[in-house]
Amino acid sequence: MITKSKFVKVKCEDCGNEQNVFNKPSTNVRCIVCGKTLVECKGGLGEFKSKIIAELE
Repeated sequence: MITKSKFVKVKCEDCGNEQNVFNKPSTNVRCIVCGKTLVECKGGLGEFKSKIIAELE
């Protein structure tokens, strides 16, 4: 099964900010409001540290 790259909308558990992120990031992704790590780079699919709200097309 081939997984497609896509963007997802996540919600920061600390401040409630919602932002769009890539599901295969090359670096860690932080919240633009409070700086908490939302997605960690793991060499393939990112490891989400926040709640995924929606998958974007």
